[in-house]
Amino acid sequence: MRAPAGRSWWALGGRREPVPAGQHPARPEGSLVWLHVAGPASASGLRELAARLREEQGVAVLMTGARELLPDQGVLRDQMPEESLGDLRSFLTHWSPDAVVLSEGEIRPTLLGELAEREIPVLIADAREPWLAKGSESWIPGVMRRSLVNVHRVFAIDAAAGRAFQKAGAQARRISVSGRLEESSQALPCLEAEREYLADLTVARPVWFAGGVPQAEEDAVMAAHRHALQLAHRLLLVLMPEDPARAGPLARELEEQGFSVSVRSDEQEPDPEIEVYIVAEPAELGLWYRLAPITYIGGGLSGTGLTLNPFAPAALGSALLHGPRPGSFGAPLGRLGAARAARAVASIRDLSEALADLLSPERSARLAGAAWGVVSEGAEVTEDMLKTLAQLIAERQAATGGGR
Repeated sequence: MRAPAGRSWWALGGRREPVPAGQHPARPEGSLVWLHVAGPASASGLRELAARLREEQGVAVLMTGARELLPDQGVLRDQMPEESLGDLRSFLTHWSPDAVVLSEGEIRPTLLGELAEREIPVLIADAREPWLAKGSESWIPGVMRRSLVNVHRVFAIDAAAGRAFQKAGAQARRISVSGRLEESSQALPCLEAEREYLADLTVARPVWFAGGVPQAEEDAVMAAHRHALQLAHRLLLVLMPEDPARAGPLARELEEQGFSVSVRSDEQEPDPEIEVYIVAEPAELGLWYRLAPITYIGGGLSGTGLTLNPFAPAALGSALLHGPRPGSFGAPLGRLGAARAARAVASIRDLSEALADLLSPERSARLAGAAWGVVSEGAEVTEDMLKTLAQLIAERQAATGGGR
């Protein structure tokens, strides 16, 4: 099999220059798990898995794949070696992983054969349909089947994916129809005392939050707020511009338009007469997602794409509104949209009407509940994979005498 149509080699792992010998990052002592991100669909789930491996099991994590799909911090990063024995042996000798997690369905026969020779267990996460990675295509009959024999376990996203892997040669007893890995959606933190204080201050008022709003979308947000104020005259908008430096100038512009405004960075509060509370600190996103039953994420209406992760408000119970341009969040927005767990708006009028509709607590709660279901659906498979990896690492360490 070949890579699915429309899937570029860059998406499958990223173009690269060969890494000269001795120029890999240093390998730390102790256990190490290698995660390979085959494409955007598995990137967020593997980032979450990497974070939990480090935080909960204390193991080092190596990640390979297209650079833009990998986390900036917390993991070791390297380039995926070519499908040649020389490159692979040099790579594996240097990193000596205790376990390897491939993703989606990218099959590398030479790599899997060498891992089997070294008795390094392999899992496939977010498994969809198996395909031979570019450069691995072969006229040799049965190359896919022989490769999949070396896989310890396949975590298929659904029954169809499970059947595809079994048909390609994976053993049925090693296939789990488990669903997707959990996305990177751990609840953003906030100071509980501050949340309680602001909740008491706004207890009698409906609140909505517009976050990461580019300047080009400020008029749309304010038009929607003006419309909604006719239905709920005590409605409070908490507005976070994409550029924190816009807070002061934006406050002055809105005051000139007749809005009652206060600015958090000036140590002002959302008093009862305030209609717009301007905030600018991204570290406080968790606070506003908790306080506001409705969140609009900017960038998708007039910008190039969403400026904030749509799963973050979903994880904290806030109903989501967004524009039609997903930017780098196409996969999570697609899942939210398929579950009717978010509302897409294509114009100022759409945003105004959607906001007015979600002022109904019942409707906003229904949307937020559906979103929470999407966000949390991968938790079980992530837990299963963490337990499996912990067991495999322990077994390998015992077999090798605990070296490296």
